[in-house]
Amino acid sequence: MKPCWIFCGAPSDKFNIFPPDNAYIIAADNGYSLLKRMNIQPDLLLGDFDSLHEDFPDNCKIIHLPAEKDDTDTMYAVRKALSDGYTDITIAASIGGRLDHTFANIQTLAYIINNGGQGKLLGEDDFVQLLNPGKYIFPKINNMYFSVFSYSQTSVITTLGTKYNLTNYTLTNNFPLGVSNEIIDDNCILNVYEGQILIIFSKM
Repeated sequence: MKPCWIFCGAPSDKFNIFPPDNAYIIAADNGYSLLKRMNIQPDLLLGDFDSLHEDFPDNCKIIHLPAEKDDTDTMYAVRKALSDGYTDITIAASIGGRLDHTFANIQTLAYIINNGGQGKLLGEDDFVQLLNPGKYIFPKINNMYFSVFSYSQTSVITTLGTKYNLTNYTLTNNFPLGVSNEIIDDNCILNVYEGQILIIFSKM
């Protein structure tokens, strides 16, 4: 199954991360403005369109959503992607701007992972991913901090290849021990033994 990229409306004056050629593209409301600037044609445009000030495209499917609803436009897009069989979901231009929207998007990652998918958030200077137990390898990215937080109440992890390694360490969701670490080897090996871990790469 090809990946799905959902474009949101966070402020993105310099966002220049392009989806792979085979990605299914969803524009969530004002995310269409960013796609138009990037000369990318969405496969689907959806939203209540309270923030979109562009003319609607005439060559993609459009879903009009009510202004008063339980789902955010982004959550509706995620539900749509999962229901259509997409399990590799990237939510672009989803960090920055309103803090409540950013936090809602992080919670949307939890919805994705708890419903059989893998998701990530991309911003201009940040990358966010939520992980279930397993072994993960992250390459070193120059000038980026590597922060690890427990999303569940507690998580048990081991890290190798970072400036501050942890071994069978129990993180809690009420103390930010894992903030502002750095990958110093070519790769970081992260073993998650229990709980859910939130990974954040942030520009230094």
